[in-house]
Amino acid sequence: MFRTALRNVSAHKARLLMTVLAVMLGVAFVSGTLVFTNSLSDALQKQSAKGFDHVDVAVTPRWKEGEGDKVGAYQELTRELVDASAAVPGAARAIGTVQGFTAIADKDGKLIGDGFQSQGGNYWGAEDPRYPLVSGRAPKGEGEILIDSRTAERAGYTVGDTVRMSVDGPVLEPVVAGVFTTDDGNVAAGGSLTLFDTASAQKLFGKAGAFDEIAVEAKDGVSDTALQDQLEKALPSDVVETTTGTKLADDQAEAIASSMSGLKQGLLVFAGISLFVGTFIIANTFTMLVAQRTKELALMRAVGASRRQVTRSVLIEAFVVGTVAAVAGLVAGVGIGAGLRSLMGTLDAPMPDGPLVVSPGTVGSAFVVGILVTMLAAWLPGRRAAKIPPVAAMSALHATATTKSLVLRNTLGALFSAAGVAVVLAATTMEGSDGQAPMGLGAVLLIVGVFVLTPLLSRPLIAAAAPVLRVFGVAGKLARQNSVRNPRRTAATASALMIGLTLITGMTVMAGSLQRSIDKMAASAIEADYMVSMVNGRPLSPDVEKELQRADGVTATSPMRNAYARVDGEDEYLTGVNGATIGELTEFPMAQGAFEVGGARVVVDEDTAKSYGWKAGSAFTLAHEDGEKQKLTVSGVYQANELVRGILIDTAALDPHESEPADMMVMVKTADGTSDAVKDALEKALGANPAIAVQDEQDLSNEIAQMFTLILNMVYGLLAMAVIVAVLGVVNTLAMSVFERSQEIGMLRAIGLDRKGVKRMVRLESLVISLFGAVLGLGLGVFFGWAAGELVGARMATYELVLPWGRMGIFLLLAAVVGVLASLWPARRAARLNMLQAIKAE
Repeated sequence: MFRTALRNVSAHKARLLMTVLAVMLGVAFVSGTLVFTNSLSDALQKQSAKGFDHVDVAVTPRWKEGEGDKVGAYQELTRELVDASAAVPGAARAIGTVQGFTAIADKDGKLIGDGFQSQGGNYWGAEDPRYPLVSGRAPKGEGEILIDSRTAERAGYTVGDTVRMSVDGPVLEPVVAGVFTTDDGNVAAGGSLTLFDTASAQKLFGKAGAFDEIAVEAKDGVSDTALQDQLEKALPSDVVETTTGTKLADDQAEAIASSMSGLKQGLLVFAGISLFVGTFIIANTFTMLVAQRTKELALMRAVGASRRQVTRSVLIEAFVVGTVAAVAGLVAGVGIGAGLRSLMGTLDAPMPDGPLVVSPGTVGSAFVVGILVTMLAAWLPGRRAAKIPPVAAMSALHATATTKSLVLRNTLGALFSAAGVAVVLAATTMEGSDGQAPMGLGAVLLIVGVFVLTPLLSRPLIAAAAPVLRVFGVAGKLARQNSVRNPRRTAATASALMIGLTLITGMTVMAGSLQRSIDKMAASAIEADYMVSMVNGRPLSPDVEKELQRADGVTATSPMRNAYARVDGEDEYLTGVNGATIGELTEFPMAQGAFEVGGARVVVDEDTAKSYGWKAGSAFTLAHEDGEKQKLTVSGVYQANELVRGILIDTAALDPHESEPADMMVMVKTADGTSDAVKDALEKALGANPAIAVQDEQDLSNEIAQMFTLILNMVYGLLAMAVIVAVLGVVNTLAMSVFERSQEIGMLRAIGLDRKGVKRMVRLESLVISLFGAVLGLGLGVFFGWAAGELVGARMATYELVLPWGRMGIFLLLAAVVGVLASLWPARRAARLNMLQAIKAE
């Protein structure tokens, strides 16, 4: 049986090619994902380890709990602690480090890199071993800085150039004193690193005389644990804590691996979808191959082969096909991993240098996935073939499905579908993350149910296309009949395309609906013309609002000032606003009372009011950050949204209790509304600061839309693999269908159907099957998009379902194009059949 299986593989090389390609693509996606993520993780871990080359022990401040209702704070690392660390016997050097945010502009005034990755720090003394100088010298005073070599190259800066920059405050224009190299991960990811001398860094970052960390390097022959012991004895334990560089590197490596696991799992999900789609092709291929060899298998049964041997011979064929596909997929996967690395570079997200990592786990996964998926998909056709009685198999080429099997299949499909719909609908009534797992389960049940029911659905849906197909005459009629001749085969082919379009449509519906809801949220609650914030999401200096108030044309401003407080022993966050102007800048629907903020009067959102049992007129006592208590009155209860929620209090009542007031955002209203000229004037009033973003409602909408578009494009790109596999399935099905119908096609040619008619017949058949799968996919995608939206809508009052009719029309058109393209080779092959030889074919 083993030799027979190998001969069958050799005899059907062309027919198995599409199956090999389908499995190969899925395996390539899996192995490419593993190669890429393992390589990226390895490179980041090695780069991170380099950052600890000069840190054998890190000394960090301890957290000190506040007394009573006071907020706790970190202890200070002083210069005396740095000197004490350097003085221990095993220390070769101790460096006090200062870190903060620094935004540096290019020569056009635009921020370099992402705001979240634009960092600043201090250069220790005249020669800091952490940052080797490429050119120039150490900085002196606030008027001089060092910049990293990647930023210098990207912006075209050299030693002696004047740079425009900001450090959480006014615009500075220091001179570049030198350029250094660094292994900092933020710089490798496209950010920037700017260094000042230590005194200037402490002043600019608001840490006068203090350090964020002390990096201690051990002398030769002294271990990091021995140095740690010496430091713990020399330094006050209630002020500092110590960690070895090895522990820091291990923790960082673990954090990198953990962060990479999300990316890896996400990519593997899409690889799994491709493989799942590929199983339909494999099952289809082996079903057709087994059907074509029914008499051969019956003869083998007649001469003594058992059912197990017949099934085993099919599985051996699948094993050979899976092994070949796994090898090819692994090789292709290494190429994909290398390609993704290069792509990261072109997208301004350069990867750290490092080799491609092809681990034994990747190799094992490729073979397990390729062989296992192929054999599982081939098992059912092999088992079905073994169950056909030899006499029945010898009397007919195709054994038709029994009524009992069809009833069982349709019953199971209906049960799975009903269960899936019920679970999904139940999940829409749940709150937050509680409904995610049930909705995922319901989606799987429904997709499986629809797949099982697809043969039943194919007849009425394809019959609906009959009026259109009649336009094409005999070819159209034959195409319709061929499409429903073998419903199981049609279903398996269409289902491959259905799954891809289900996911694409569902994601598109969700993205469009969320975009609309966020736009409505901003439009309904915010009356301000502009919102001013830091590009990295950090707090703004209160001076920013003062500068905006002095700007020409500004009629009203209010900060959104976050503060920490305690109510009834529970932690609460306050939002400080300008009580006199907040009414002009926002418009919140009120559930109770009036929107009045000023003095001891505050407004709270519905959730907060409900949790404390408050209503309009309720009084409560609040403990501020400094421990001082204040009695406040609820003037009104408003309906919150994702932008603003919690307790809104006047800044005049809040600021006396804040040690360092900071604004997350400043809302601005102008006499002339929004325009490019007004926006430019506001930016100039703030000194064209690269660290500050001035955005109107359209800017915020575009930023959100850009994020959704990026995510959608990534999803489309990842799901393209599944669609390509589905196209291979259509090609495979049509090619083998043409082979089966060779005699029939020869007879049609003999009675007058020309080659163009044969081509048209095959193309229309492919078109009908593709559109059938597309219609099912669009329907399921809209349902899942609606259901997911209901889950999200429970937390977003402005959520609104948006059906992207234009995009869905494009998806339908693309499915039609897929059908036409997939039919080109099978149609050409059918048209070129020799009619006499075809008529004689069995």
